[in-house]
Amino acid sequence: MKLADEFKAFALKGNVTDMAVGIIIGAAFGKIVSSIVGDIIMPPLGLLIGGVNFTELKVILKSATLLHPAVTWNYGNFLQVTFDFLIVAFAVFMVIKALNAAKKKEEAKPAPPPPAPSNEELLLIEIRDLLKK
Repeated sequence: MKLADEFKAFALKGNVTDMAVGIIIGAAFGKIVSSIVGDIIMPPLGLLIGGVNFTELKVILKSATLLHPAVTWNYGNFLQVTFDFLIVAFAVFMVIKALNAAKKKEEAKPAPPPPAPSNEELLLIEIRDLLKK
């Protein structure tokens, strides 16, 4: 098999395609959640704690000089990314929880009764029973 054919077979498998779609949607979802956190949640939270913008929180380890910029420990950015992660994780958890609930409802449905045997099957059963006697 040629290399191109092998790659085509690999790339067109359902799992690879599903994974690619998931990654693309996940990236877009991450941008939405980052916007929700940065633009909707964090401004009121910063206002509640005294007008602090989390991304600007830092500790100056070494002051700036003429030749070198200041060395800072940017813990506010870490807090912002942590809030983003927690919200994304919670959103994914809620989606998975909803999917699992839907699966449980689907599994809980009683199985349909087996179809009644056809006339041919009934005749064959009669013949079998007669032969046993």
